[in-house]
Amino acid sequence: MIRVVIPIGILVGCILFAGYLIRTPTELEESSPEIIPVAVRVAEVQRESVQLTVESQGKVQAARTANLSAPVAGPVAWISPAMEAGGFVEEGQTLLRLDTSDFETARLRSRAALQQAQAESQHADSELERIEELAKDRLASESQLQDARRAAEVNRARLADAEASFRQAELDLERSEIKAPFAAIVETREVELGQYVNRAQSIAVLYGADEVEVRVPLAMPQLGFLDIPLGTRGELIGDEAPDVTLTGFYGGEEYHWQGKLVRTEATIDPNSNTVQTIIRVRQPTSIDMLSPVGAHNIPLPIGLFVQANIVGKRVNDIIALPRSVIRNNNQVLVVDRENKMYFRDVEIYRLEEEHVLISAGLLPGEVICISPIQAVVDGMSVQPIQEII
Repeated sequence: MIRVVIPIGILVGCILFAGYLIRTPTELEESSPEIIPVAVRVAEVQRESVQLTVESQGKVQAARTANLSAPVAGPVAWISPAMEAGGFVEEGQTLLRLDTSDFETARLRSRAALQQAQAESQHADSELERIEELAKDRLASESQLQDARRAAEVNRARLADAEASFRQAELDLERSEIKAPFAAIVETREVELGQYVNRAQSIAVLYGADEVEVRVPLAMPQLGFLDIPLGTRGELIGDEAPDVTLTGFYGGEEYHWQGKLVRTEATIDPNSNTVQTIIRVRQPTSIDMLSPVGAHNIPLPIGLFVQANIVGKRVNDIIALPRSVIRNNNQVLVVDRENKMYFRDVEIYRLEEEHVLISAGLLPGEVICISPIQAVVDGMSVQPIQEII
């Protein structure tokens, strides 16, 4: 009996204890974890005036070239030592002479013909005067007078033709000596000593030594950043022409040249939506290169590939920030006075390699996040660390 009662008592006790626990559950105090604000670098927004620049690249080419050809035919009698590829020639310098024997003979013949025509014309004029005097006294007939006038006119025409022939002979003799049309560098020479050249045959190709040009493409938005009057035709003059700094490597060293953007070409490339612009650079003289200031002022070589930095317009009331502050294409993170951080849409005026220029969406004095923080929740608390940018 006892063996039966004891287990039953234990079971009833367990049931009663379980019911007590159910009726009086233990309340667990839930404790929220403490949120630590993220430390971020911030900067105060300021409006300023910014000088824009536009970058492009291109190849140096001659500003002007001359394809010299022979104005007269004849054998080459003399060639200047400077008439070699890379040689420098001054304006008016004699480059080549043709054999003048035939030209001198032609001039002598034309001079003799001119003297004969002058004598015949003078005789015809004197004869006409004599016949006119006789005709006044009716000692010469009308037909004799007409014949004398006709002979005088014919001899005047022959005289004019002889004068033209003589001038042509002198001109041919003068043209047998070919001179440089401007200060230039010889690109190629195409004749040799003793070679017979025909009229209009190519002799040499020269390019100007005083100036060179660089043809660089600009996208249409880039063109809008330059301070060039819209609808400008022809060359830009004076202050209208933007300043340009060209940078290139030559002989293993970096060099800089100063130039001007002088014009834009008339057509826009429909494939790239770019327009070609022309930068002109004045080549240094020998005096420039010898001066202490011009120690690195070497002539800009034709064919050199250069980087162009063009001075653009100046924009006012613009906000310049590091490019890294832009998120989601057109947003920044603004930190308010309660150290809460929010996304803000802004209007971007221009994206540069290292900076972004913002024209609207921010006010002077506002604080923005400049840290490269990744996980951002709108309205999150932060611990700002002020920096100056």
